Amino acid sequence: MRKIFFHKFVLILLLLSAIGCKKTNYLSATVTSNLDSTTVFTDSSYAMAFLNNIYVAAGFATDPKRFVSNGVGAGLDAACDEAEGPNLSSSNGFTMFATGTVNPSIVPTDAWGTPYGNIRAVNQFLAHLYEMPFNAQLKLETRAEARFLRAWYYFIMLEHYGGIPLIGDSVFTSTSPLNIKRNSFSACVNYITAECDSAAAYLPTTQGGADYGRASAGACLALKSRCLLFAASPLFQNGGFSGGGALDSIVAYPDQDPNRWVLAANAAQAVINLGAYSLFVDSIQGELGYGFMYVFLQRTNSEYIFANMMDPNKYLEQLWDVPSRGGSGGPHPYQELVDAFPMSNGLAITDPNSGYDSTQPYQNRDPRLTYTIIHDSTIRPIYDQAPAPVELYLNANYSPPIASSQDAIYTGTSTGFYINKMLDTAVTWYGFNASNRCLPLMRYAEILLNFAEATNEVSGPTQQVYEAVGAVRQRAGLRPFLLPAGLSQSQMRTAIQTERQLEFAFEGLRFFDVRRWGIAAQTESLYMHGMEVDRSTAGTAYKVIGVRQHNFTNAMYLWPLPLGEIAKSPALLQNPLY
Repeated sequence: MRKIFFHKFVLILLLLSAIGCKKTNYLSATVTSNLDSTTVFTDSSYAMAFLNNIYVAAGFATDPKRFVSNGVGAGLDAACDEAEGPNLSSSNGFTMFATGTVNPSIVPTDAWGTPYGNIRAVNQFLAHLYEMPFNAQLKLETRAEARFLRAWYYFIMLEHYGGIPLIGDSVFTSTSPLNIKRNSFSACVNYITAECDSAAAYLPTTQGGADYGRASAGACLALKSRCLLFAASPLFQNGGFSGGGALDSIVAYPDQDPNRWVLAANAAQAVINLGAYSLFVDSIQGELGYGFMYVFLQRTNSEYIFANMMDPNKYLEQLWDVPSRGGSGGPHPYQELVDAFPMSNGLAITDPNSGYDSTQPYQNRDPRLTYTIIHDSTIRPIYDQAPAPVELYLNANYSPPIASSQDAIYTGTSTGFYINKMLDTAVTWYGFNASNRCLPLMRYAEILLNFAEATNEVSGPTQQVYEAVGAVRQRAGLRPFLLPAGLSQSQMRTAIQTERQLEFAFEGLRFFDVRRWGIAAQTESLYMHGMEVDRSTAGTAYKVIGVRQHNFTNAMYLWPLPLGEIAKSPALLQNPLY
């Protein structure tokens, strides 16, 4: 049995006691205590636990608690135009990107250290695989899993930094020279996709039973799809924003090749052709789009291709839920995200034919809005009581108006909203129940929109593009779900970008999407807003309020390499404009 579902803390304790690893830097040697590496890798349980530990950090980059200070924090959602983060110091990771103050001396180092630490662990595992007491088939499969994980961590680095040093199968020691150089963007893309292809050949299409959550051929091909879509995107053509010079081929391709979109479309099609995944569709009478909400509560489902496995938990309830239900209440979604959700008929709220009513702003909207955002009167459970509406309004019968509850605008939320996505409808932090959820890292909806985006760039809005986008919108509960006929390529591009914004909100994709599309200078430099709700005997009034000015510089299209890494390896070149 190769189960990887057990609690991370228990797993880490097991490995610390087993191999006593102490990392002095990301390429440092392993220092063992009571057990040496030979003992660890010749014991099947320890060896499998070593591989399992490489899975533990797979979701760190998109984790909702990625940037934490004193137990409070946020993820990439608060570093882009999705949400306002908690009021923490300006040195916090998400605040740096929201305010445009990020620089090499203060940038979070996790996007460098965590991947390289795990890449080194993969290389250790592969170097010792020959001596592990696994049967021949298990050796083939675990080798493939390890190579997928190495590709996974390299891709995380690629999307943060552009080209990074590829260290192959090397396991550096404490005395190894670290005069390493960054490989070209092209070399990194080719390496990642080749590793995905090689690993996929030795893995089952999907994993089930005790192996659910482990790498599969489907996960390998999905990562290849994500990587090739990323590589084909505008930011990484013609030298990107490097301004010429040695960095041209490191942060991007030095040229532009339309065939990159063909490769991306083919990679997404390969996942579709497996026939192993589908959008999770479930229904309750009168609840359109219910499958979009319910999929995130299902530990196993037809849509998740790769996930961050977790024990039964209240992980998101503690972080995102409203204070009255025991949550810390942050981050808080922006009005701009709320406004991006169309009406249930698929028309934007700015369309005069949409039926939008500003005095009842949440009625007849895309069902994903309520499943994604807690707004005034959203239903959430209460410990040992029936579910009840969340009260986020100000009581305007008083002068000046006062907060209706601890959850209200200016008291619990700075924007008038909370995150609802993936919260369990039967779980609160105060209650006894726990959710069986695990956090999605790649799901089939992404593959459909990857295919639609790449195919639209190759051939324009073909019938296949309409069908792929339409499938996502149909599951979401939009009626009609097909986009209007006769869209131009540019109009379809915008429609696909909007669908990604709505479908993947708070899953960590938006931060990198707006960068690869080259539109972050527009989306990340806006004055962001929230909603004040005032309720009195005369009725309810809605007023848009200002929250924060976001600032973006072109340097922020990529992360800066941490200053400490540049100091250790002088041959590394810093990213442009830092």
